[in-house]
Amino acid sequence: MLTIRKSGDRGYVRLSWLESRHTFSFGDYYDPEHMGFSVLRVINEDHIAAGGGFGTHGHQDMEIITFMVAGALEHQDSLGNGSVIKPGIIQRMSAGTGIRHSEFNHSQKEKAHLLQIWLLPDRRGVKPGYEDRHFEQLDQPNVLHLVVSPTGEQNSLAIHQDVKLYSAKIYQEKFNIPLQKNRSYWLQCVAGSSYAGDVKISAGDALAISNEQEMQLANNQGFEFLFFDMPPD
Repeated sequence: MLTIRKSGDRGYVRLSWLESRHTFSFGDYYDPEHMGFSVLRVINEDHIAAGGGFGTHGHQDMEIITFMVAGALEHQDSLGNGSVIKPGIIQRMSAGTGIRHSEFNHSQKEKAHLLQIWLLPDRRGVKPGYEDRHFEQLDQPNVLHLVVSPTGEQNSLAIHQDVKLYSAKIYQEKFNIPLQKNRSYWLQCVAGSSYAGDVKISAGDALAISNEQEMQLANNQGFEFLFFDMPPD
């Protein structure tokens, strides 16, 4: 079964320094029909104005992934980590027993565009941890690149959950993804467009996928997406 989540149907927040779309209920946006999918709890698409950002705040018992689309994000946390995240660099935080951090647009001139992703952990109370990594291979087209996994295999970032996250840019006419009926999948479009059957997917759209053995993406127009392989919903 394929269920589309259209970009324009997401929750919307606009502040002086932030424009954000919420795929699932978050903050002041509440939709009982969209509380999460499998262990995926948050996908926020944020546009942060030059110099703007989130002041120091805390998280607990959550696996947090930051995927930069454009610009740069400056990170500081209570573990002593400081970094600047740019496209091609993916960040992972295991909040565990508690972590505090801040995130600001590193530029004073240009917007930062990112996806902030929260996954429920497979257990509570783990030791907090942080990691970021530059994945040089992400520009290689027509391949699912593993960037997050439970074991850190293939040089991916390791998280405390039975989830594999892939990044891909598809330019070929047709691209097949093998699936398992006992798994749940989420496809989040970052840029471009494609068709899954007769369903068109464009930037900001997403597909929830379950009880399928294969999915074919067709008529791909520079289709960039994140693909989550997760436990059954």
